[in-house]
Amino acid sequence: MSVTGAGQNADLIVINGRVLTMDDDNPAAEAVAVKDGAIVAIGSRASIEQLKGPATKVIDAKGGSVLPGFIEAHMHLFGGAAELDNLHLAGVHGFDALRDAIQTFAAARPNARLLIGAGVDYAILSEPVTRHHLDRIIPDRPFAMSASDHHTMWANTMALEQAGLLHGRQLGPGNEIVMGADGLAAGELREGEAFGPILEFFGQNRTRLGLTGGEPEPYPLAEELAADRDLMHRGLEWCARHGITSIQNMDGNLYQLELLAGLEQEGRLLCRTKIPFHFKNFMDIDMLEKASTMASTYKSEWLSSGMVKVFYDGVLDSWTAVMVEPYADRPDWVGEPLFTPEHFAQVAVEADRRGLQIAVHSIGDGAVRAVLDGYEAAQKANGKRDSRHRVEHIEVITEADVPRFAELGVIASMQPPHPPGALNFPLEPTLSRIGRERWPLSYAWRTLKDAGARVVFASDWPVSPIDPILGIQAAVMRKPWAEGLPDQSFSLREAVAGYTVEGAYAEFAEHRKGTLKPGYMADLVVLSADIEKTAPADLDKVRPVTTICGGKVTYQA
Repeated sequence: MSVTGAGQNADLIVINGRVLTMDDDNPAAEAVAVKDGAIVAIGSRASIEQLKGPATKVIDAKGGSVLPGFIEAHMHLFGGAAELDNLHLAGVHGFDALRDAIQTFAAARPNARLLIGAGVDYAILSEPVTRHHLDRIIPDRPFAMSASDHHTMWANTMALEQAGLLHGRQLGPGNEIVMGADGLAAGELREGEAFGPILEFFGQNRTRLGLTGGEPEPYPLAEELAADRDLMHRGLEWCARHGITSIQNMDGNLYQLELLAGLEQEGRLLCRTKIPFHFKNFMDIDMLEKASTMASTYKSEWLSSGMVKVFYDGVLDSWTAVMVEPYADRPDWVGEPLFTPEHFAQVAVEADRRGLQIAVHSIGDGAVRAVLDGYEAAQKANGKRDSRHRVEHIEVITEADVPRFAELGVIASMQPPHPPGALNFPLEPTLSRIGRERWPLSYAWRTLKDAGARVVFASDWPVSPIDPILGIQAAVMRKPWAEGLPDQSFSLREAVAGYTVEGAYAEFAEHRKGTLKPGYMADLVVLSADIEKTAPADLDKVRPVTTICGGKVTYQA
């Protein structure tokens, strides 16, 4: 046992647990003691109970695993919280099932201006979804539904007409209103500029507040501010319920930081949260001064900034991811980037010069290459430093780019629930878009890890369910799509590390969290069973029963 502050009573002890510390020097224990928001001792039950005083809170783990609190390294807090009330369509397939779900949802909400569905599979129908399908289901009320990846939306005629999209409109690169043979919008809207007007018109754009990079105009009045704070709190409660103690949000602006700072003042900040500045392709490079201001203003262990988030491309299923070679099922198309490689390199050099961390959504292998090139340009311009810049998603990569992660010190930020066939994502159309030749280097966590890259895991909530245990299960149970493909699965310990140790490293906090050891933050989760003795197929039945963040219980089953 290691003890600091011996002779003082602990504020809280966790006993009777299977403590998986993720600390190689002291891998397992039975109990943990906490005082003043930090871990003071880890060891046997008998030794920890010596630190118990009359006011010490005792949590009995009942033989369940005790882990470092999960670190959610890629998620969208505001949008995820707002979507908790949407019609959830993950797993729904076929016209009849879709019709029944929408009509039941609509009947229960007679006054909603816009009915919204979420979590839609691209293959929800046996043919591409159009406004005509949706009109057959709900012709008389505006309805729109988004793909699980949030890069495509489908809308009925009434929603398109009222939002001014039925006749199409001019959009920026990488965005598309799919037009029908009749010269009118077919109903499919690819990327945010295409479907943003629907959310805007019907007053649903608050869910995208951070994705704009700008601030709400006009600035919300007190009533709206309170409602937005409550929405954020609801999202934090959802995180705590799933054992999460730290969040690296992936959309951000000053407004989200102000909301969270308000929650902190009210004693309602349940997770440590990092909020980036979202840099868009239409912004002037001088806008990075705002990112620097956010970084210098917010830098506590509870609320911080210091990261610039960028979207370089879209997603595979709508052909908006940027590829090196054309899509297998669209041989004339490689996708259209949201930045030119030169423009992105300029942004990367300047953000890096300011000492900011950069995280870039890059799904296609062309996007991954351009972003790595930008990071290399930043190193050449500014000199090498411990920057820990990140590439988000990396759903396809070329063999030549695999070793560059380790060479450049770049973090591979990946999502175990995302590969086709994992959790709620079907095999098609994604596998056909990628093409068999590229399968060996698709969602290639193991390949990257074996090449020396630091691989961090996350959910991308609300794209996938937030539950880190489902992500761990998906990582452990990953199966190749065909014989002869490399095995990309992780061991249980590697998968847990992806949600703890690596998450801490990704935010320069490996000396304070991600591991259970004396002096570290008292961020931990108690599970309903021993995760190491649970069969992989049963991992989804293991639930968080207590979440502790900063020594305070933030969730109790």
